[in-house]
Amino acid sequence: MAALLDANVLYPAPVRDLLLHLADTGLYFPKWTDEIHKEWIQNLFANRPDLKLSSLKSAKRSMNLAFPDADIKGFFHLIEKLQLPDNNDRHVLAAAIHAKADFSITYNVKDFPQKYLASFSLNAINPNDFTVKLIHQDKEAVLSAFNNQVANLKYPPLTKNEVLNSLAKCELKKSVTLLLTLIH
Repeated sequence: MAALLDANVLYPAPVRDLLLHLADTGLYFPKWTDEIHKEWIQNLFANRPDLKLSSLKSAKRSMNLAFPDADIKGFFHLIEKLQLPDNNDRHVLAAAIHAKADFSITYNVKDFPQKYLASFSLNAINPNDFTVKLIHQDKEAVLSAFNNQVANLKYPPLTKNEVLNSLAKCELKKSVTLLLTLIH
């Protein structure tokens, strides 16, 4: 199963980290584009001047190294043919179609009409519902991904509850509830 990650799910570090750790278990294959990377990096840097642009670009490089098949190219010819409520989202849909993704993970599900996406065998889903889907699919793998996420947080180190709280603040409340049942 392949899923295109929209810029708005890569922007919040807790969600980005969880989605990447879930992909690392093999539960799904992540997809993105240089344009998506530019969008989340520019927006995050604009809103968080305390962060270093070089650190954000390093995160992008690390993602591309960890998932060499994730970076989608050659989709621009599809953009003009697509119809979405927000024309600025057409590149996301074009990349998902070109990648033959099953899902487009986005907080802006309303901007990707399901009926239209179904014609491309694609579904838009928010990160909370996607994570819940994966939990139902393979609880152990999701728990392993979450534990790895927590273990990899060193600057600063965070507890499981602190990570869960940050995920809840990022609108992953159903996922957090299910993860709590797996942890305890």
